Amino acid sequence: TPGAAAAPHHPSSALRLCSCCTSETCNRDQRRRKKLKSTSRYIYQTLFLNGENSDICISALGQEWNLHKVYLCQSGYFSSMFSGSWKESNMMEINLEIPDQNIDTEALQVVFGSLYRDDVLIKPSKVVSILAAACMLQLDGLIQQCGETMKENISVKTVCGYYACASIYGLDSVMKKCLEWLLNNLMTHQNVDLMKELGFIMEQLIQSSDLFVMQVEMDVYTALKKWMFLQLNPLWDGPIKQLLADADKSFFLPFLSTDEGAPFCSVFKYVRLQYIINDLASARILERDNILPPDWLTSVYKNQWFAMLRTEFDNDNGPQEANREEFELSSMRCGRKLTKDGDYCWRWTGFNFGFDLLVTYTNRFIVFKRNTLSQPCGGAVSLQLRRHLAYRLRLASFDSRGKLVCSRSTGYQLLTLEKDQEYVVMNLDSRLLSFPLYVCCNFLYTSPQSDNRPDSSEQESAPRSLS
Repeated sequence: TPGAAAAPHHPSSALRLCSCCTSETCNRDQRRRKKLKSTSRYIYQTLFLNGENSDICISALGQEWNLHKVYLCQSGYFSSMFSGSWKESNMMEINLEIPDQNIDTEALQVVFGSLYRDDVLIKPSKVVSILAAACMLQLDGLIQQCGETMKENISVKTVCGYYACASIYGLDSVMKKCLEWLLNNLMTHQNVDLMKELGFIMEQLIQSSDLFVMQVEMDVYTALKKWMFLQLNPLWDGPIKQLLADADKSFFLPFLSTDEGAPFCSVFKYVRLQYIINDLASARILERDNILPPDWLTSVYKNQWFAMLRTEFDNDNGPQEANREEFELSSMRCGRKLTKDGDYCWRWTGFNFGFDLLVTYTNRFIVFKRNTLSQPCGGAVSLQLRRHLAYRLRLASFDSRGKLVCSRSTGYQLLTLEKDQEYVVMNLDSRLLSFPLYVCCNFLYTSPQSDNRPDSSEQESAPRSLS
């Protein structure tokens, strides 16, 4: 009742009657709700399942449903059929043509039944066929429910099928969710069956700076070798430890220059080769594999050589202005798995223009350090007073289905570090930490060629967000 005072709080207040109601009133409301539920069940049982007082018979896929036009008109498909000048508007029996092979009788049973009840239980194993039927019959509410069911049940077994289905039926939000899952899980949880199913969705994954890379770019290239081998040999059924060895035996000549290899060029071209040839062992593997066309590597070697000369002689101390596009296209991608809480310190392999970056995880802090003189380093180290870099650091942990349990990101940042300077990149809340913890970083150590400039003596070490 408007204006009535609220009942005082009491531990058992959820079980007590409100002060403005009598026992008789509340009991009457409970009986009304129970009756509504009973009415809904009665309608579904009597009118849909039993077909009583049916005024139209729908036939499809060898099965018949005795239904009611007044309920069918909730469907845009039937509403147009019955309200227009179509011949079916006055027919008592209609044979539905089902052109979509995803639709089966079980899906039609669920979709027709949804017109007679308020709630529908959609099994993840049947969601594709139900979605297909709902799209055909133009049931927007059921389509939306199918989309939510798919997003909640993405896993290694469903992601490719759901993505393909969503692309057919125009569920952009489901496609986006599937791509996010794949970007997070492709390299953190490698799976042979998933690689077989992926097909050329792989192109979208490899070109993205959001790919959750584990280790270094060489591991992206290695994953692509395995994927290409499985696309060409879909019946391969060996142990995952044998996969790379078998893939290495399968390719000859510059394989991507052959007719058989040409379709894979569109995927391999997104590998960031500049971060592979900066490591001697990895560069030797590229030469040995003989998969890439020679001119691809020639241009990369040339560009890297000039980048090194600009760093050494042209005062290119790293990016100092926001360049989101350059970062997305050209940043170094690398990652690390922390199996349990503890102290970790590491660097990613390869020559990074004299910028020896150490990463430390300790006491829930992640710290970057520009190592110059304080720690041993196997390669050349720049002694320039200040070096600049663009970076993004992301953390994530996943459940058994690959769904994000927790995640953190610094966003895109610019950072200036002096010799042997440390910077705390992230301070983590222990309540949100879940192990194993995956760390993924993007780095850009050099400026675009047109963006070189002398070092500024007034440059601060605090990071700046990239716009």
